[in-house]
Amino acid sequence: MASYPDCPYAQFNFLIDLGLKEVPGPHGGFQEVSGLRKIKGLNKATDITLKRGVIASAALQDWLDEIRRDREGAKRTLTISQQNEEHQTVQTWKLSRSRIIKHTSGPVNAKGTDVAIEELVLAYERLELE
Repeated sequence: MASYPDCPYAQFNFLIDLGLKEVPGPHGGFQEVSGLRKIKGLNKATDITLKRGVIASAALQDWLDEIRRDREGAKRTLTISQQNEEHQTVQTWKLSRSRIIKHTSGPVNAKGTDVAIEELVLAYERLELE
């Protein structure tokens, strides 16, 4: 039987592995994941939105370049892991045949103290819970 925490999990505890064999992940940490849904019996692409603090990631930039060039390997199997405060994985989602459909960087203002947020929207064809 699954155990549940007494309080909600903290922010920035979602890690993403972009499915690269040559550069093992995780490749980024996210604060918010929305749109994860499993539709039984349908092989239909679904969208997921990830928002995070800006972190330099060459793996993400390389993937964006592959998509821009419309290369064959642009669809990947991604793994998103949720961690608790002790950095132990508590839930894992595997997204098959994923592709970036939108990448947005928030306003960057050197005068403020806010964390810059980057948004990544992915389309995926299959979701598996591990």
